[in-house]
Amino acid sequence: MGRKAVFFDIDGTLWSTDNVIPESTVEAIHGLQRNGHLAFINTGRTRAFVRRKNLLDIGFDGICCGCGTMLELNGRAEYYYKIPEDFAIYTVETIRQFHFKPVLEGRYNLYLDDEDFASDFYGIKLHDEMGDDLLTIRDHWGKWEISKLSCATPQPEADVAACKEILGKDYEFMSHNPEVVELVPTGHTKATIMDKVCERFDIDISDTIAVGDGVNDLEMLHHAGSGIAMGSGSDEAKAAADFVTTGLNEDGIMNALKQSGLI
Repeated sequence: MGRKAVFFDIDGTLWSTDNVIPESTVEAIHGLQRNGHLAFINTGRTRAFVRRKNLLDIGFDGICCGCGTMLELNGRAEYYYKIPEDFAIYTVETIRQFHFKPVLEGRYNLYLDDEDFASDFYGIKLHDEMGDDLLTIRDHWGKWEISKLSCATPQPEADVAACKEILGKDYEFMSHNPEVVELVPTGHTKATIMDKVCERFDIDISDTIAVGDGVNDLEMLHHAGSGIAMGSGSDEAKAAADFVTTGLNEDGIMNALKQSGLI
């Protein structure tokens, strides 16, 4: 078997909602690397939000961030897309007209206004994990360094369809459910960043494997030589995959890599 590149989503794939990574997952990733294959994070989180020691200490061969807007190798950004400041302002002003509550996501910081996420689980989680690197939108108006947005779209106030009519050419709208949508600059997906990795390491896309669980994993599951969905994942991810492994806490990664012949 030739060298393979394996791409792992984080949330719901590598770890659970409380950021616990099964020991079998770490063992499996180290095993595939010992066998000469490459392991990459491929996440919707931007680099500012990929920081926990238990994740980074696994020792991935690279980090693909922000739904394809950044590739980091050996601690260096090989590729990074920043939304131009003027267009970022236009974007925030537009989505707020339709009652979106945004989190602006960048390479070094995330930005939100606390009143948008008062007592919200996600807002609390961001404060706990980001600390001083979580900034307010208003206090840094127009000076944000960002590559994508995640938005609460409370119903029935938020009108996602009407907003998409205006911004749909500039952003891919990825709805996780009626009240959560990601806005990713057009031309960037978890699949496009896989192509950059393949070019850098001289690997054919047919020699890639993608493992994910959610809506923003669909492109990479379709694009990879083999797409694997977590048994605990969404119905959409399972439908897009070539096969479905067991759940995250049922040695899902270990079983997926064994079935793929990598360990």
